[in-house]
Amino acid sequence: MTDGLTPEQPAERGAMRRASALLASGTMVSRVLGFVSAILLSTTIGAVGSGANLFAIANGLPNSIYAIVAGGVLSAVLVPRIVRAGLDADGGARYINKLVTLGIVIFAIAGLAATLAAPWLVQLYAASSDGGGRGLDQEQFALATAFAYWCLPQVFFYALYSLLGEVLNARHVFGPFTWAPALNNIVAIAGIIGFALLYGTDPAHRSVDSWTPAQVALIAGSATLGIAVQALVLFLFWKKAGLRFRPDFRWRGMGLRQTGKTASWMFGMILITQIAGIIQTRVASIAAGSDDDASVAVLRYAWLIFMLPHGIVTFSIATVYFPRMSRHARDGDLNALRVDLGASLRSNGLLVVFCAIGLMAISFPFARLFTDDFSVVTSMALVLVAYLFGLVPFSMLFLMQRAFYALEDTRTPFLYQLVQGAIAVAGLLAVAQLPVDRIAIGIAVVVTVAGTVQALISALVLRKRLPGAKLLPMVTAHLGFTAAMIPAAVVGAGIVTSMGGLSPDGFATSGPIPAVLTIVLAGSAMAAVYGGLLLLFRNPQMLDFAGPVLRRIRRS
Repeated sequence: MTDGLTPEQPAERGAMRRASALLASGTMVSRVLGFVSAILLSTTIGAVGSGANLFAIANGLPNSIYAIVAGGVLSAVLVPRIVRAGLDADGGARYINKLVTLGIVIFAIAGLAATLAAPWLVQLYAASSDGGGRGLDQEQFALATAFAYWCLPQVFFYALYSLLGEVLNARHVFGPFTWAPALNNIVAIAGIIGFALLYGTDPAHRSVDSWTPAQVALIAGSATLGIAVQALVLFLFWKKAGLRFRPDFRWRGMGLRQTGKTASWMFGMILITQIAGIIQTRVASIAAGSDDDASVAVLRYAWLIFMLPHGIVTFSIATVYFPRMSRHARDGDLNALRVDLGASLRSNGLLVVFCAIGLMAISFPFARLFTDDFSVVTSMALVLVAYLFGLVPFSMLFLMQRAFYALEDTRTPFLYQLVQGAIAVAGLLAVAQLPVDRIAIGIAVVVTVAGTVQALISALVLRKRLPGAKLLPMVTAHLGFTAAMIPAAVVGAGIVTSMGGLSPDGFATSGPIPAVLTIVLAGSAMAAVYGGLLLLFRNPQMLDFAGPVLRRIRRS
């Protein structure tokens, strides 16, 4: 985690950069389409009101159940095992066939059980009405359950997508895993457009009474169909990875006992996360019955914006570096693992610091893309800013966890997850006592504080675990990125303010197109100032990032 370490060979570094660029481009297309889908959804069923919040609760259930069933276990445990199986005479083909067969059976059972348990899951994740306008009444529970029956089959397809994607990643076929979500979003967009054409748009669907079984089936069914397409399309790339899938039910001798031991800590960590997630959703749902206050839907849209740089930058970098880290750990080369971790953290910091502070500056016009109600715009922007304070530690934690997983150590992440979970639960219970209109921003603050503490503990533990690792150079690098970004953010915020981005009657908040123009103008100005300052002071990460472009310009 320190600068001054032996860098990768130029050819290898170029290959890593190209792989990361391929992943980032696929993720960017998928994320842009995801934003289009989310904006269309908010335009169609709203960002506040019972309809939007109840669908957000139901459509969030598959992610929560999938996380418990498989979640991080697939990446944390299986990628290192697949890398090791690659040393077998058949290149690991038989192990992979057995693994995928076992996964399909387990995921099918889990998906069916979750769907049948839809009423109980809704009751678990949503707070009941207290008779004073806080929580869900009986009719709202019924609609949320109807949504859940259509959404919960996604559990199977989410898990299958992750399993097939991790197999392809471990075999260095990265593209399909990041491009497949684009198909999911295209299907979802088609379903939302069809719904809008047939049944109209917001505010027609804010109340429970406006929803029919056909409407529920179309909006939730198309969401599930998109996840199914996203998963099944990965089978088409099996041959490119040098594999041919043949179901194999002979699971004896797969090393499941060792895998299970490693996975048990990971499962415990995920369980802690989901307990906190249940409490968070229940606290957020206190305001879900209101037609005016920010609740589950606003939190979901703000989190979607928050996850944009993480998905494009951090996820792409981690996907490329994680198999390398696993190979270094397999070979006992902790120095090489340390070098890769440091390189990934610095490359990630260069871009994520820009995104975190830059998104704060343009939070109001960004929120305007989801709703034309300025009070909701304000709520979403404030929630987003509260989340963004934790973006850098969140992304660093994601990369540091990959180092632990490469070492097949899931016990240590479990222990510091306990600390994060305790902080989150205590904070969420306190937030539940706040007035309804302050609950959403309170949740965002708690998530940021708990995640930052977790990242700090992870860094301190890794410093002792990897010989020669130092925190000071990494902190210095990120402070340098922040110092360059502050003047850039001042410029961006000035542009947003001058274009009326903070006013309900301003140009930037007058419609989606003015909001996009404001975002583009402010974002471009911030990128120019940030990149220019880093190049002026010869920042090594910026020089490495911009080097190919600068060399091409000089040659021209």
